[in-house]
Amino acid sequence: MDYPLTVQHIFNRATRFFPHKEIVSRTETGMRRYTYADFGERVQRLASALTGLGIQPGQRVGTFGWNTYRHLELYFAVPCMGAVLHTLNVRLFTEQLEYIINDAEDQIIFVDADLVPVLEKAFGHIPTVKNFVIMGTPTEVTRLSPTLDYETLLSYSSPHYDWPELDENDAAAMCYTSGTTGNPKGVVYSHRSTFLHTMGACLADSLGITESDVVLPVVPMFHANAWGTPYAATLVGAKHVLPGRFLGAAPLVEMIEQERVTLLAGVPSIWIGLASHLERLSLEPETAQPDLSSVRIVPCGGSAIPPALMKTMDRFGLPMLHAWGMTETSPLASVARLSSHHLTLSESEQFAIRNKQGRVTPLVDCRVVDIATGQEVPWDGKSVGEIQVRGPWIARAYYHDEANNEKFMDGWLRTGDVATIDADGYLQIVDRTKDLVKSGGEWISSVELENMIMAYPKVLEAAVIGVPHPVMQERPVAYVVAKPEFEGQITPDEILDYLRPQVAKWWLPDEVLFIEAVPKTSVGKFSKRELRDLYAAQKSAATAS
Repeated sequence: MDYPLTVQHIFNRATRFFPHKEIVSRTETGMRRYTYADFGERVQRLASALTGLGIQPGQRVGTFGWNTYRHLELYFAVPCMGAVLHTLNVRLFTEQLEYIINDAEDQIIFVDADLVPVLEKAFGHIPTVKNFVIMGTPTEVTRLSPTLDYETLLSYSSPHYDWPELDENDAAAMCYTSGTTGNPKGVVYSHRSTFLHTMGACLADSLGITESDVVLPVVPMFHANAWGTPYAATLVGAKHVLPGRFLGAAPLVEMIEQERVTLLAGVPSIWIGLASHLERLSLEPETAQPDLSSVRIVPCGGSAIPPALMKTMDRFGLPMLHAWGMTETSPLASVARLSSHHLTLSESEQFAIRNKQGRVTPLVDCRVVDIATGQEVPWDGKSVGEIQVRGPWIARAYYHDEANNEKFMDGWLRTGDVATIDADGYLQIVDRTKDLVKSGGEWISSVELENMIMAYPKVLEAAVIGVPHPVMQERPVAYVVAKPEFEGQITPDEILDYLRPQVAKWWLPDEVLFIEAVPKTSVGKFSKRELRDLYAAQKSAATAS
């Protein structure tokens, strides 16, 4: 029997089967709690309100907010009524934000009260937006106009809404890439791709989300739809714990302990801060140590997990699950779960496998292709090439983009990630194509160097970039952040001496420079573009002096 795969099914199933399950959201005044039944009524009120405001099927509804219960309501009301959810990245530059809103032609934007001043910077340059709905109470009078209050809007709207019949290939949501090079690019997710991705996330050998889980997505709901966790958790009736804007280590630890969280999801930079916080607490025996025993798994993606970080998290009972994907892959594409035959291996051998990006999930096809020849490389764990993928939740083109042929070729997405693949099909990312350092005709992996440096006990963060060299074409330069207790106590020679036994001489960075923090992109990855600009400015200033 043919059946349309839509977000409506996720919503209907959750509210019917799990009406008493809890959704918890951190606010300025504490934890806000309500049930799936309450959520269901509010979602229908929101859909009624959007219809009353003239939102038509296929029109884009923008959101500019943190991970909150209101944002979760938008995740369902908008696509279930036939419109398109467009999550806006709150950390983008104003020019990029304006570009995205205008490119998507958002008709209305829902904005968290504390983010109103950020969105105001784009006001006057986003002509398609007819209304701004403020979620919460702004501290000052806003220039945004016309504005509506979210709660008032819901209070005057009907709690009963008949969902229209949708085509599963209709657009449900759209996200834009983080725009590290050029303008961000739009990726549209259909109802079908969203539904299949949700099912994929719930598979036992994937994220394995179940009804008994308590899910805390630290990854933002504006970053590839929080990796699909809001839909996956809702489908199976898991308890949601939404952190709002409170993403520091201390409030996260408090939420984990208080709500007995079982699954966390976020990028490495979040966990670097959390692990450092736990290490400091462990050195204070007079301080009560947090009980994090409820956590069964910590899916982590966005960039490669430093092995030292994974070991530290293991020590505190927070087992990390390496995953890989990107906005264009919805984003879940691979997960590094151990196979049954790995269980006979030593602990160190198992750790090495866990630190890979893993096998692609069911319904995703993968190949690793030599950048120079275009031929698929052997599955030997050594040969290097670009990861290319295809599947029902992999994008086939960018929205309004004329350069699609550069990224989408012969039905495959060229990811730009360079990796090896072993005989078992486990991917290990070596670098991004743009971040590999080509020195004297040979490739140096910036990721491998970073991981080695971050394994040094005195180092908190490290990022390696390639800089121009008159003879070797490029040479590596390392930017290093010391742990707070070792600030001013590490020297470049100390780092280089630590690296010498581990790498070939020509891999050693030409310079080791210390900074207060590695700059981050809008989604928490290391911003190597900013580091390249910083290095160029430093060299220019040195030359001028």
